[in-house]
Amino acid sequence: MARDIDPKCRKCRRAGEKLFLKGDRCYTPKCGVVKRAYAPGVHGKKMKRGLSEYGMQLSVKQKIKRIYGVLETQFRRHFDEVKKKKGITGDLLLERLEMRLDNAVYRIGFASSRSQARQLVNHGLISVDGKKVTIPSYEVKIGQKISQNSHKKEKNYFKNIAQALKNKKDFPVWISFDAKSLEATINNRPERAQMGVNADPQIVVEYYSR
Repeated sequence: MARDIDPKCRKCRRAGEKLFLKGDRCYTPKCGVVKRAYAPGVHGKKMKRGLSEYGMQLSVKQKIKRIYGVLETQFRRHFDEVKKKKGITGDLLLERLEMRLDNAVYRIGFASSRSQARQLVNHGLISVDGKKVTIPSYEVKIGQKISQNSHKKEKNYFKNIAQALKNKKDFPVWISFDAKSLEATINNRPERAQMGVNADPQIVVEYYSR
């Protein structure tokens, strides 16, 4: 399975803003964007942000890919999947990315970053409707319940985050959470304004339509 092993802080610096790829570290002075607020590379300090139309389209596509931690082949597969549906293709693309299991695990708070959420899913620590799912790109559906794998609940990782989850308040409006059972339910599909992604996905449609 292909993996993206490029340094996460370089991705944020390339985008010119925090993409919150390293979880809690992104909120500290150690954040790469805070320490070096310029593009990576030898000539990073001299680089200008002015881009051609193509460069702008590519930049937005790369930014959304990096936010969700998806490689090009899978990202294009998600795009080809949603472009056949009725609706605004760009919004449908973001909706599909939000409904990935790894993203849902991150939004719930089981993980501090999407990359950590992918690890939890890959290692069989997450269940959907009581069944173990090990595919990060699995599309969760309305009414499904996401929880810790019942056979893995005694792991120290889940013990450490259990109290934090019980006090967590900022859940996405499309997800409800039962603090007693530590189980989340998908109530709706997320709307564009609820995703918190500072990028216009319709530009990705323009990029792939060239």
